[in-house]
Amino acid sequence: MPSDPSLSTKVNQNPYNLQFPQHSPPTMSPPSPTAMLLVSMLSLSSFLTIAHGGSFYQDCMVTWGDGRGKIINDQLLTLSMDKYSGSGFESKNEYLYGKIEMQIKFVPGNSAGTVTTFFLRSQGPAHDELDFEFLGNVSGQPYIVHTNVFTQGKGDREQQFYLWFDPTKDFHTYSITWNPQHVIFAVDGIPLRDFKNLESRGVPFPKNQAMKVYSSLWNADDWATMGGLVKTDWTQAPFTASFRNFNADACIWSWGTSRCSSGKSKAPASAKEAWWTDELSPMRYRRMRWVQRKYMIYDYCADRKRFPRPPPECRRR
Repeated sequence: MPSDPSLSTKVNQNPYNLQFPQHSPPTMSPPSPTAMLLVSMLSLSSFLTIAHGGSFYQDCMVTWGDGRGKIINDQLLTLSMDKYSGSGFESKNEYLYGKIEMQIKFVPGNSAGTVTTFFLRSQGPAHDELDFEFLGNVSGQPYIVHTNVFTQGKGDREQQFYLWFDPTKDFHTYSITWNPQHVIFAVDGIPLRDFKNLESRGVPFPKNQAMKVYSSLWNADDWATMGGLVKTDWTQAPFTASFRNFNADACIWSWGTSRCSSGKSKAPASAKEAWWTDELSPMRYRRMRWVQRKYMIYDYCADRKRFPRPPPECRRR
């Protein structure tokens, strides 16, 4: 079956033969009091996170899948995949900066070979792109969260994580906050990574190209699970992922201009200020570093085989 037709860069997302884990998450030693506190905070944040519901009818449209993508109601949409095709949807608007969030419940059971995506992307060969991809696995093994940042057509900035919960049991909130200084990927309000504006070091930053929001469910069993060693079990089809409460508190791009080029949107003032000036507080930074130490399984910054000299955004100064 074809890969996600909405995104040509998804045709081969493992061109460098990244070493996808072939084992279960490592068994952890008894946690320290500090770690226990952080775990409690992670769990509490999962319950406290609220996604402000938009309308799938008003804000999104199913773009491929021949009926496999279905808007159930304003707040709920499902994508399905079988042996013949996956499915996908996109936002009707383009955005230049904002906080984009979606609640997602992933394919349960044996999801090996499947990839569920939630990302922003501009058009053209020198495109910008902010990726969340969720790689399925065999029953009992964890999903892998794959993140990447493309600027001016160049990506190769992969970071991958396990999650600290089962993402198939319930909906959880996945968000991308994009402002002039940061791109922050978060799960239930907990930051996984912070791609900073380091143009001063010669690192391009996505700031000029408006992007649409895309989500899809498609087959990638040539690379997605254990580097392609485990294939999709089509006896389990159709595979279904569910999406709800899409929200884009963002600057809408229309006819070459943004409605909030100065950081002004229709959202309440507190919400506007929150995403337009968002950066990690010391507490949120500690949460991110804890997640990265415990759950990160690949970091391009640490891959000396691919990058004998670390990329400039990875170097400490």
